[in-house]
Amino acid sequence: MSAIEPVARLTGTTRDTALTGPVAASPGPAERLFATADLLACPECGQDLTGRDRTLRCSRGHSFDLAKQGYVSLLTGASTKMTGDTPAMLDARAAFQSAGHFAPIAAALASAAASGSTLTTTSATRLASTLLPSARADLAPGAPAGHNLASHRTGPAVLEIGAGTGYYLAAVLDAVPEGRGIALDVAKPAARRAARAHVRAGSVLADAWTGLPIRDGVLDTVFSVFAPRNADEVARVLAPDGRFIIVTPTERHLGELIEPLDMVRVDATKARRLADSLADRFELVERELVEFSMSLSHNDIANVVGMGPSAFHADAQLTPRIAALPPTVVVTASVTVAIYRPRG
Repeated sequence: MSAIEPVARLTGTTRDTALTGPVAASPGPAERLFATADLLACPECGQDLTGRDRTLRCSRGHSFDLAKQGYVSLLTGASTKMTGDTPAMLDARAAFQSAGHFAPIAAALASAAASGSTLTTTSATRLASTLLPSARADLAPGAPAGHNLASHRTGPAVLEIGAGTGYYLAAVLDAVPEGRGIALDVAKPAARRAARAHVRAGSVLADAWTGLPIRDGVLDTVFSVFAPRNADEVARVLAPDGRFIIVTPTERHLGELIEPLDMVRVDATKARRLADSLADRFELVERELVEFSMSLSHNDIANVVGMGPSAFHADAQLTPRIAALPPTVVVTASVTVAIYRPRG
């Protein structure tokens, strides 16, 4: 299995440890994006997009310039009901993910994307170990010489909706060595970060609720982690035998912190509402509970609060509330990884 350490990737340093040879400059974000251009569609007219000279164009003359960071904005200007993450939220998320606390979630998701079924205990432990900080000791900047993005054009195509830092997409692509991915987010700071998340991923700024700028039926896997999703659009862009993977928190997720820090609670009806929203378009293949304990410092706790929906509701009392907690708090992470397939 390829293992490009996501921790290093969050700071722009990548290396594919499954390959050997001299270390050379990794493909730039623009090159990575152009390698996924055949999956993209014009958000104005739906025509195919092609890339040239740092611009994506369709046959009707609509054009979209790449930002200097390597992502492309395919926002249409239509109003959105989505609220993107702030830079501070993304900083907190990157720090928390870099510490490896959610590595078992990334491992379960990666296994589901790679095989269509969630992890056994043994394989989860093995994959999660590649996502922990201790696994990055031998990493060096860059990617192996001879890394050819064009060779992946016939491999599996993956989309993450609400990609944020790109941490989970990177884990999925590590588990699918021949795959390529698109990190989609409505927040510009997230698009900037995701542009350097993986050597086989392009970054797109777009609003999933106004329509995915993706061609019909071209994706093998679409997934979202703690993010809203547009079921009708996902059904349109998935291949008939594709997979839609959704990671959602259970009521027990971060349960030890909810009361003392006045955090946003997970709705007890969340699982039922999710199933109802997908019923017309998708059928459930498998659902797996991923639950484990984390030992969190005060800094970790501040990050996990600051990276999620509770960040929008935090008040001046948050800091003293965290300070009143024991120096290390054992906190439960509890999510479901659900795999769906399109109805025939």
